[in-house]
Amino acid sequence: MLRKKHILRHTINFKPLEKKMPFLKKNLTFLVTILLLTLTGCNLFQKTPTEIHLPFGNPSNATNSTENPNNYLMEKPQYVLSYNRDRGTPNWVSWQLTKSWLGSSDRQDDFRPDESLPEKWYRVGPNDYRNSGFDRGHLAPSADRSAKETDNSATFVMTNMMPQSPKNNRDTWRELEEYSRQLVKGGKELYIIAGSYGSRGKLAGGKVTIPSRTWKIIVVLEPGSGARGINKNTRVIAVDMQNTQRIGTNWKRYLVSVDKIEAATGYDFFSKVPKEIQNVIEARVDGK
Repeated sequence: MLRKKHILRHTINFKPLEKKMPFLKKNLTFLVTILLLTLTGCNLFQKTPTEIHLPFGNPSNATNSTENPNNYLMEKPQYVLSYNRDRGTPNWVSWQLTKSWLGSSDRQDDFRPDESLPEKWYRVGPNDYRNSGFDRGHLAPSADRSAKETDNSATFVMTNMMPQSPKNNRDTWRELEEYSRQLVKGGKELYIIAGSYGSRGKLAGGKVTIPSRTWKIIVVLEPGSGARGINKNTRVIAVDMQNTQRIGTNWKRYLVSVDKIEAATGYDFFSKVPKEIQNVIEARVDGK
């Protein structure tokens, strides 16, 4: 009769494992870390919000340093933005729009200050717009984040708002937002960045600047292609609108080139895109 150790020797071949033991011992810490991350549901290779929502480059070179208060980078799971403390509004907000972001969650309407701003900075509140004649205008729209209530709620912090004339916000701007979602429902993947510039007055005792112009750039790609899918034939929709009650309702009247918005704002929107592609897509006006 074979002894127990002989039975095990015949059942399991230890030699391959013994040969690999030096590697296992050397990389034990790394392997245990991977195992723990897997068991706790963490993804070591998960993309950051900037990688998801700002794939073509940071147009204003925003940083998350309090020493850069008027170009302060804020990363949220739902979008990324550059905040301007002195204007009390974002310089720009950038977000990805795919079918996975759309659903049937209710609009939360929970306008509130952004508590993630640095402690000593003034936090604009929803009442700062009260009786001003201007809407609390979303940059990243509520309806672009309707898959989950938490995502929808994230669009109602005041760092995602700018003072918009009611006609701009409720008509022209809204029509373009709805057109964007139609593109996604039709099978496209979008990368959108929007912002404002100029001044036509102040709110909240000078803490919030009313912009004179609002702009938006929409990159239209095939689903799943991501940022790598951009090329000279990629459709890019860019608009620059007046922020007044005299604005027309047809957003197509305000189509411009990306070059024009860059000239007005000083931003560089496609810094990570090869120059030969930039030169073509930034000079073209959609539909012309």
